[in-house]
Amino acid sequence: MIRWRSGTVTALRREWQGAAEIMVSVDGAEVRALAYPALTGAPRVGDQVLLNVGALQRGLGTGGYAFVVAIPGRLPVDSDHPDTGHIVKSRYTPLQVMVSSVEEQGSPHRELLRDAASVDGMPVVVADLHSALPAVLAGLFAARPSCRAVYVMQDGGALPAWFSRTVAGLRDAGWLAATVTTGQSFGGDLEAVTVHSGLLAARHVAGADVAVVAQGPGNLGTGTRWGFSGVAAGEAVNAAAVLGGRPVASLRLSDADSRSRHQGVSHHSITAYGRVALAACDVAVPELLEPLGSRVAADVAPLALRHRLVRVPVDGLESALRACPVPLSTMGRDLDEDLAYFLAAAAAGRVAAGLLAV
Repeated sequence: MIRWRSGTVTALRREWQGAAEIMVSVDGAEVRALAYPALTGAPRVGDQVLLNVGALQRGLGTGGYAFVVAIPGRLPVDSDHPDTGHIVKSRYTPLQVMVSSVEEQGSPHRELLRDAASVDGMPVVVADLHSALPAVLAGLFAARPSCRAVYVMQDGGALPAWFSRTVAGLRDAGWLAATVTTGQSFGGDLEAVTVHSGLLAARHVAGADVAVVAQGPGNLGTGTRWGFSGVAAGEAVNAAAVLGGRPVASLRLSDADSRSRHQGVSHHSITAYGRVALAACDVAVPELLEPLGSRVAADVAPLALRHRLVRVPVDGLESALRACPVPLSTMGRDLDEDLAYFLAAAAAGRVAAGLLAV
């Protein structure tokens, strides 16, 4: 449950779109905390803040911050602009937020999306981890630098899109035209109720040529076959297919992960694409150096019963990854430490680029 603390802001560290990282003195110790100014107001040095420190005390990686719940002495004023949205996200929690979704009554996009049922053959790259997003885009833009890419964020990881420095950096670099937050996630350029309506919004509102679907930072896994948030990758394949898109599966693979279940092709990909995805998709299979290449080929062979296995040369992709405008990191490993993981994601971007009309 929630572990509450109060403290005093001692320093403002860094900010990115939608988030502020600060230092807070709590019981004589300095802790790193994160605030979302749209929810709590912007913290200042000297403010007394109320914190949730549960993830920090558990020593979690991506979520290892104390989170600012409120600045009790300086509550933000109500906006002068009436919020016409009536969609609630993070529902029935103390910090539930009201947003205006693209498909709801009163939205300027309501009529456009009311009867929309197709994304018109748009390539949709699906990935398990948030860390795949910049690598997918690196492979995509290496082949099609002028295409328009939109990120459709699932709610299996972080709920606020503002948590992601990756998204902020990609947006600043012009690599992302927009982010659509779906399900319980929020804070994107566009809000949508489901991945289905999020894909429709990406195509018809944001003008996407290609969409990338993945959860936010901080996936959840239990080391069991079904108990991981990346199961939703298989559902995203189904959503893309039912809307007339061209789903492309990005494989999670590694020869650097110390956990046997994630060596070669991760069991996450085998389960999500082999068991959950009922619609056929293009599975991007990078042509990697031996012995990993043979292991990957053997691992994905059962997926050919339902899907199209697309072998992808990786020449030029490492250079494209090194030119990425944001740092590449997965499970604490950078590009040099887990090159195969990032090449696999970039290969999916290369497949999506090949599906675009010339």
